[in-house]
Amino acid sequence: MRPRSAAPRSARPCGRQLRSAAIGLAAALVMLARPAAAACTDVAAPKVDWRRCTFDAGDLAKRNLRGAMLRDVSFGFADLSGADLSESEAYHAKFLSANLAGATLDGATLTEADFTRANLAGASLKHADLRRAHFFRATLRDADFTGADLTGADLLNADLSGALWVDGKQRCRPGSIGQCN
Repeated sequence: MRPRSAAPRSARPCGRQLRSAAIGLAAALVMLARPAAAACTDVAAPKVDWRRCTFDAGDLAKRNLRGAMLRDVSFGFADLSGADLSESEAYHAKFLSANLAGATLDGATLTEADFTRANLAGASLKHADLRRAHFFRATLRDADFTGADLTGADLLNADLSGALWVDGKQRCRPGSIGQCN
């Protein structure tokens, strides 16, 4: 004689119900494991995720954006003077005519970023990845490029007067336009 189950047959879960519950649980765990989606309304803070956001003409002066995810962000005409963007990831970001005077971009990934007509006077770009970045007509007076990678960067008509070059020793002479003399 077979032992009887304590629960009636209708109360026991069938294979189909168990599979459905397992799939639902797995989906919930996957959703929890994903990083939160970028919200362009998030407050400026270290490690903020602002991918593909637009902050044209925004006032972010002296803000701490250290380690921020700024991939494909637009900061056209924005005020980022004195801001800390160290270690940020700003691949292909647009800083067209932005004010970054005195900003800190040490160790930032700025590959293919566009700084056309931007003001980076006195900015620190130590060990920044500036490969293929565009600095057309940018003001880079007294900027610090120590250890930066400028491979393929476009410096056409950029003012490099007084900038500290990648070797950390050479200071660009006054009137250095497009190249460090």
